[in-house]
Amino acid sequence: MPALIPTDIIGEIVWIGRVPDREASLKSEPLSEATLTYAGIPGEIHGGLTRPSCSRVVSQYPKGTDIRNVRQLSVMSAEELAEIAAACGLATLEPSFAGASLVIKGIPDFTHVPPSSRLQFPDGSSLVVDMENQPCHLPAKGINADHPGAGDKFKAAAKDKRGVTAWVEREGVIHLGDAVRLHVPGQRPWRS
Repeated sequence: MPALIPTDIIGEIVWIGRVPDREASLKSEPLSEATLTYAGIPGEIHGGLTRPSCSRVVSQYPKGTDIRNVRQLSVMSAEELAEIAAACGLATLEPSFAGASLVIKGIPDFTHVPPSSRLQFPDGSSLVVDMENQPCHLPAKGINADHPGAGDKFKAAAKDKRGVTAWVEREGVIHLGDAVRLHVPGQRPWRS
C-alpha cells in the first residue's frame, strides 16, 4: 500500500488570508492569491521555519524552546465555519475573524482529516496537515467588536470545527477558486 493515497475528494479554495501583526489583531487580511514558501505565506506572522514552543507542546518542551514550525497555516472548512457562525448566532462569520490562512469547501469532516494528510494544489504545491487546530479565546475580541456577544460563544462553537494547522511541503502559488486534492496516509488507525 502506498504511504500516501490520493483520494477522490477534491475541495476548492474559497478564502485566502494572512495575519500581518498578531499584536495588533488576530484578524487576517484577505488575499486573492498567496505564494507558499517553505516558511509559509510571506508576511504571515505564523510563518517561519521554526517557532518558539507554546502551551500546546509544554508536555514536550519548556515554553519558548525553538522547534520546527508545523503551524505555518490555519486551514478551515467553509462548511464547518458556517456551523460555527450558526452556533454563535450569526448568519455568517468572516474567516478573517478566526485568523484563517485558507478556507476550503468540499472536504467532509475537515477538522478530523488524519495528521500527515496532504492538501495538493493544481501547480503541485502542497501542505502537510499537522493536526486539529484547537479552539481558543483569541478570536473572541475581534468578533465581539463587530458582533457583540457572538465572540464569547466562539470557543465552544468551534470545538471539533476549528480546522487544522499545516506546513508547506512543496512551494508554489495558490489562488481563490483553485482545486485542492486530499491525500491520506495509507495506514490503519493507531490502537493504544
